[in-house]
Amino acid sequence: MNSERVAVVSGGSRGIGRAVAQTLGGQGYAVVVGYTSAADAAAEVVDAVTASGGRAVAVRADVADEQAVAAMFDAAEREFGGVDVVVNSAGRMALSPVADLDLADLDAQYRTNVRGAFVMAREAARRVRPGGAIVTFSTSVVGLRFPGYAAYAAGKAAVETMTQILARELRGRDVTANAVAPGPTATDLFLDGKDQDTIDRLAKQPPLERLGTPEDIAEVVAFLASPAGHWVNGQTLRANGGII
Repeated sequence: MNSERVAVVSGGSRGIGRAVAQTLGGQGYAVVVGYTSAADAAAEVVDAVTASGGRAVAVRADVADEQAVAAMFDAAEREFGGVDVVVNSAGRMALSPVADLDLADLDAQYRTNVRGAFVMAREAARRVRPGGAIVTFSTSVVGLRFPGYAAYAAGKAAVETMTQILARELRGRDVTANAVAPGPTATDLFLDGKDQDTIDRLAKQPPLERLGTPEDIAEVVAFLASPAGHWVNGQTLRANGGII
């Protein structure tokens, strides 16, 4: 019997998703690297996983498109025999005070961050095998309430609630559902548009006095995905270096 575990990671070509895909691949998972447009970057992740002795494929899928997401899960089942772990790392962020936010940016952000999270969770709930895990992404800004983040944090608060309800709906399936809420993390998505003074100020907020790295967050996800983390269920883990 094949004991290889299979992970589907959306947003797997960049940032935290890339680190998650490579971390899981390095731990022996077969990985489906989901991406939207960065085909070359996704191919690099596949190469990194295979170079470490793992198996991986890249699949293009807009997480808000239910047919594309279903096809990505089909690819996981066809290539690797099933799905054990689903990590939805795809996301976008548009920062603005509430009074100034362009509603087109709001709609685009919610299409990916809320509808996309729901579509991924729905497909995961239908397909993840017993013993598996579903991991969504929130943000520590839900609690920190930084000005300018209202639209982004509100969407992520919706993801937290959805994830907690999903964990209860999966009763009897032996499948967990948890959200990870990073704090300031050195990704392109986070760094874009911020001057050095802002970055330095945010880096000083945690008691550990640095920004998080994608690898920091990937290790938290890997724990939740593993048998060692299986008793954690229906939770939001705020991986932020101690910001309160």
